[in-house]
Amino acid sequence: MLVFKFGGASVKNAQGVINLGEIVSSYAGNQILVVVSAMGKTTNALEKLTNAYVNGTEDVHEVFEEIKDYHYQILHELFGETHPVFDEIANTFVEIDWMIEDEPHDDYDFIYDQIVSVGELVSTRIVNAWFNHAGITSKWIDVRGYIHTDNTYREGVVDWDKTKASIEKDIPLLLNNSVVVTQGFLGGTSENFTTTLGREGSDYTASIFAACLDAESVTTWKDVPGILNADPKFFEDTIKFDELSYQEAIEMTYYGATVIHPKTIKPLQNAKIPLLVKSFAHPDAPGTVVKETVTYKFEKPIIIVKQNQVLLSISTVDYSFITETHLSEIFGLFADGQVKINMMQTSALSFTACIDLSSGRFEKLLRSLKEAFKVRYNDNLTLITLRHYTDASVVELTAGKTVLLTQSNRNTAQVVVK
Repeated sequence: MLVFKFGGASVKNAQGVINLGEIVSSYAGNQILVVVSAMGKTTNALEKLTNAYVNGTEDVHEVFEEIKDYHYQILHELFGETHPVFDEIANTFVEIDWMIEDEPHDDYDFIYDQIVSVGELVSTRIVNAWFNHAGITSKWIDVRGYIHTDNTYREGVVDWDKTKASIEKDIPLLLNNSVVVTQGFLGGTSENFTTTLGREGSDYTASIFAACLDAESVTTWKDVPGILNADPKFFEDTIKFDELSYQEAIEMTYYGATVIHPKTIKPLQNAKIPLLVKSFAHPDAPGTVVKETVTYKFEKPIIIVKQNQVLLSISTVDYSFITETHLSEIFGLFADGQVKINMMQTSALSFTACIDLSSGRFEKLLRSLKEAFKVRYNDNLTLITLRHYTDASVVELTAGKTVLLTQSNRNTAQVVVK
C-alpha cells in the first residue's frame, strides 16, 4: 500500500492534473491513497481573502472571484463546458459565500481555517473527477472525518487514537476497490468544525495515513529532484541527497527546511516507513529516500534560510537578573500565543528570541510580554542555519551583512542577519 502526496505546484494547472493522473496510472496494481494540496498559490490567495474579510476591505469579493475564476479555467481545460464536477465546485465555494456575507464575529484563527481549507476541498474534487474521467477508478473522501484534532485552529493537535480507529475502519476496504483521494492540511473537531495542521501540513497528513495503514512507503512529489542541501531559489550550486536518515531530516525540518513539514517524519520513523521525495516532472528519477540508518559524509553544509524574522529582546522592568521564574513566565506567554522560537539566548539581564513574523500572533505576544517586561525588537531579518558547517561557510554566508545574533554547537550554526 502506497501513500502519495502532491503539493500545490504539481496541480497548478490542467496539465499538472493530467500529469498527476499519469503518475498514479504508472503504479497500477498497487493500493494507493493520494493526498492533494490546494492548487498553485491558492492557499496564499485564500489567506488574502481571509484578511480582506476580517479587515472589512472593499476588495473581498474581487479576491474571491479571482480564486473561483482560476479554478473554473482549469475545469474548462480538463472537461470542456459541462461535467458534474462544476456543480460540486460551485457548492464547495458556497461555503465561503455564506461566510463573507456576514460580519466577522469569530476568532481570526477559526475564520482562517474555515476559509483557507476550501482550497484543498476544491483541488481534490477536481483531481478525483479527472481520475475517473481518465479511467482511474477513484473515491473522494473528506479527511475531516478521519483526522480528528482538538480546537487549536491553524495548529490542530491530532487525536491519534480516534484518528487511527477511523482510518482503520473504512480506508482499507476502499483501497481494495479504488484509488482514494483526500485532502492534505485539514482536520476536523468533535463539533464538526474544520482545523488546519499548520502551513505545508499536507506532508503530515500523508504520514498520518501511512502510519495508521502500515504503508509500504510515502512519496511526496515536488518541483525539485529530491532533498537538496539548500533552496535552489537562493543558491545555485546545490547538491541532492540520495539518502538521508530520519534524524537528519527531523533536524532540517526543525530549523525550517520547507521541503518537508516538521511533523512529518516522526510518525514514519515510529512505524519504520521510508519517505521518498521525488520530482513530479521526472517521476522515473530516483529522488531522495529518508530512512532509519544512513551513512553519509556531508561535503557541503545544509543551508536553511528563514526570512521575515523578528528578534525580540526581553528584560525585566527593574533591570534585575533574568531568573528561572522569569523564563517560565516568558515561555508560557510564547506557548499561549502559539509562537515557535527559532533561536534563543539568555544573558544576565535579557532573554533574546528569534521568531517568525506571523500576522496577529506577533502583536498578541508583544502585548502580553509588555504587561510584565520591557521589550525591544528588530524586524525584517533573516535567520540562516547551517548544519555540518565550517567556519569558512559561515563567513561566506554572512559577508556584507550585519550580524545581530550568532550561536553554534558541534553540528549547527545559526546567525540572525540584517
